[in-house]
Amino acid sequence: MDVVAQFAELYGYEAEGVWSAPGRVNLIGEYTDFNEGFVLPLALPHTAVAAVARRTDGVLRLHSADIDAPVAELRVADLTPLSQYGQGGWAAYPAGVVWALREAGHDVSGGADLHLASTVPTGAGLSSSAALEVVTALALNDLYELGLSAPELAVLAQRAENAFVGVPCGVMDQMASACATEGHALHLDCRDLSIRQVPFDLAAHGLRLLVVDSRVKHALGDGAYAERRAGCEAGARALGVSHLRDIPYAELDSVLAQLTDDKVRRYVRHVVSDDHRVEQVIALLDAGDVRAIGPVLTEGHTSLRDDLRISCPELDLVVTSANAAGALGARMTGGGFGGSAVVLVESADEDTVTKSVLEAFAAAGFTTPRVFPAVASAGARRES
Repeated sequence: MDVVAQFAELYGYEAEGVWSAPGRVNLIGEYTDFNEGFVLPLALPHTAVAAVARRTDGVLRLHSADIDAPVAELRVADLTPLSQYGQGGWAAYPAGVVWALREAGHDVSGGADLHLASTVPTGAGLSSSAALEVVTALALNDLYELGLSAPELAVLAQRAENAFVGVPCGVMDQMASACATEGHALHLDCRDLSIRQVPFDLAAHGLRLLVVDSRVKHALGDGAYAERRAGCEAGARALGVSHLRDIPYAELDSVLAQLTDDKVRRYVRHVVSDDHRVEQVIALLDAGDVRAIGPVLTEGHTSLRDDLRISCPELDLVVTSANAAGALGARMTGGGFGGSAVVLVESADEDTVTKSVLEAFAAAGFTTPRVFPAVASAGARRES
């Protein structure tokens, strides 16, 4: 049964439309977004889909096909930040978007009925939460004729996650979900939100980008992410800049010598060098030298593992086993502490590399990972 039929069965009338928003995988540029740096994500074919209709009585009803829970019924006027709605708190993401729209002065006071279903793996570092937020924002933008642009919707969705849900994420996930285009990676400047669509047609080069979901669930609201963010902000203060993005890569060694806190020094080194890695990858893609981005990915993993210290044994094993089997490069992706890795392979080597990773996990006694290709897909859109 599709979301349209499920909506009608749940609520007893027809939805006004169906919208979708994708998850994302980040090619390079991790923990750089809240430092006003650069990122290079791409949208996945996996999406959150929402059937939605407006109400006039100020009630917000939320239901997910993926959660065994009844319809969550809330009042728009009563939405409160840092409260939890629905089983496991999933409903806080769409509810937070409604709150953020109202806080920004957009009239969604009539409420809405939403029924959601998602194919974005949860807890895998692939932005399942951003997909929920963006699909809700886009649907309400269309139904209430708010006239907001895709970047504006992304910023509101980020505010929902920051202020309402309580996760201090940057804007990359929401921007990728809202603004990505098929066949391209999204080069995002997180300071001014300027974007450039970078052609990313790996098949034309005989290549594949694999996502390996370690099945180690990560949760960014548990404090470790916030601690890294606070450390980066402390580094910026110590160096007299507003954000670490302002530290030139050429001056990194001299800058690091000014820092006395080893942990802050490591965080600064990662962020400044990862901004530089984004620029390296962009230059290689522009030059058509796509295979050469592989070592840059692996270098990025080393930085995430050793400087930011957000990897885990499963993610490290993906990288080492894939590279040993002939991958061009690999790294963990997303917020860390579990989640997924990306692996760049020759198309002809996909099966060999995948088999090597699966065998390595079995030998280590780890849960079998999920492996699938990442195809650069379209951003959020109305489906019907």
